[in-house]
Amino acid sequence: MNDICVKLEGICKSFGSVKANHNINFDVRRGEIHALLGENGSGKSTLMNILSGIYSPDSGSIELYGKPAVLTSPQDSIAAGIGMVHQHFKLVDVLTAKENIIGGNKDSGFFTGGRAMSAKIKQIEDQYGLHLDPDKKVYNMSVSEKQTCEILKVLYRGAKILILDEPTAVLTPQEITVLFDILRKMKAQGCSIVIITHKLAEVLEISDRVTILRKGESITTLDTTQTNATELTELMVGHPISLDIECAEVEDSLKHEILSVKELTVLNGEHRKALDSISFTLSSGEILGVAGIAGSGQKELCETIAGLDKVAGGDIIFKDSSIVGLTPRDIIKRGITMSFIPEDRLGMGLVGSMSVIDNVLLKSYQNMPGIFMNRKEGKQLADGIIKRFDISTPSANHTVKKLSGGNIQKVLLGREINLNPELLITAYPVRGLDIGASYNIYDVLNEQKKKGVGILFIGEDLDVLLGISDRIMVLHEGKVMGIVNARETNKQKLGLMMLGHTENEGGSSNA
Repeated sequence: MNDICVKLEGICKSFGSVKANHNINFDVRRGEIHALLGENGSGKSTLMNILSGIYSPDSGSIELYGKPAVLTSPQDSIAAGIGMVHQHFKLVDVLTAKENIIGGNKDSGFFTGGRAMSAKIKQIEDQYGLHLDPDKKVYNMSVSEKQTCEILKVLYRGAKILILDEPTAVLTPQEITVLFDILRKMKAQGCSIVIITHKLAEVLEISDRVTILRKGESITTLDTTQTNATELTELMVGHPISLDIECAEVEDSLKHEILSVKELTVLNGEHRKALDSISFTLSSGEILGVAGIAGSGQKELCETIAGLDKVAGGDIIFKDSSIVGLTPRDIIKRGITMSFIPEDRLGMGLVGSMSVIDNVLLKSYQNMPGIFMNRKEGKQLADGIIKRFDISTPSANHTVKKLSGGNIQKVLLGREINLNPELLITAYPVRGLDIGASYNIYDVLNEQKKKGVGILFIGEDLDVLLGISDRIMVLHEGKVMGIVNARETNKQKLGLMMLGHTENEGGSSNA
């Protein structure tokens, strides 16, 4: 019997003049874990959206279990046994796990408390080694619990082919281990799994085969046991690239304390402690990494230092002066050379509907003489940033939201660095970026470090944090679990701290 359950041949899909998929061939076998690799814009998401019924191909064919298939909607894909777990979960926060799992099913009826449905969920959990309280509200769940809920939801609908989009992006090492155990059990039960990811080490650990896409075309499919990270990277980008992340050395003469946070407490929108009496220091010429499960206070930490959130207690000292109570405008007008690169690039960092020039001027116009903006000077600044950071754009007048994710991030990073800051706060600067764009960002940050800039680096990839940081501070539910030397710890110890164990319990060494 043919062991191929999914076969895509000659798939083409264009959006206007952009060829997202061009003559792509891709197949998945029964009971295998198949990784899909490629840079941003390589066509991964488009291809999987075609398989999940969100898009229809312009040309090409789809076969499921050896028979031709036409998938014109997500309902068609669900009916064919295909389920997709998106990176951004599609759950209703105020409902329970069970209500989310069975919601939208034709056989669920009006009420969600039926014993038969509960029994079916329990049977799926037992079969695949999943564990989740069916009565727990989504807003009380951890990230890994939400992911488990999403997996249960597609399995409940009868999925035997699962597509997972960046499934480990915000999980701890311990949670990743649990997820991989679940995936292996699913594979042993005959499920087929496609994983979209940027993490090469995880591809090599969990997948049986890997398909590489580049510029909308399928380059090759390899047995994972017959390849390595270096080869996969070269196939993805089209040329050799070093995978080493530098931790730049800085002369002692450039190092001095630039930021001191003392017993800082910040309340969130529900008047709960988002940050609970945290203290740390940051020196010039240092990268202090910050690790933590999503929602542990990282966002509030960045925004409070940048003057966007109010302080409920404690102090923030920048170069011997308190900046508590200062707004971002106050910070700029006082000549405080601080730059903030938020995680929400287009929501908080840049205005998507404006040009590169106008976005550059947003941060510098307040220091221009006179009452009018100097657009000529703005164009010169924008052209310089485009050249310096190799930003791919038709011109400085091009609308920012029409750029790729990597180029949008370069515009934001370039604008902030162009201000010659002494303190640089950056939150998830490579989130969603491909490997080439990510390493460009690491190089830029190390260049700033060598110039004596102090950098607060909020990250989610522990390998990156261990590689680029001098020290790593771990947050859990708004508290500091410890601050450790990046050369004297490992992912497992950091993961334990992220789960709420203190530094000594994690066994790490303090810096």
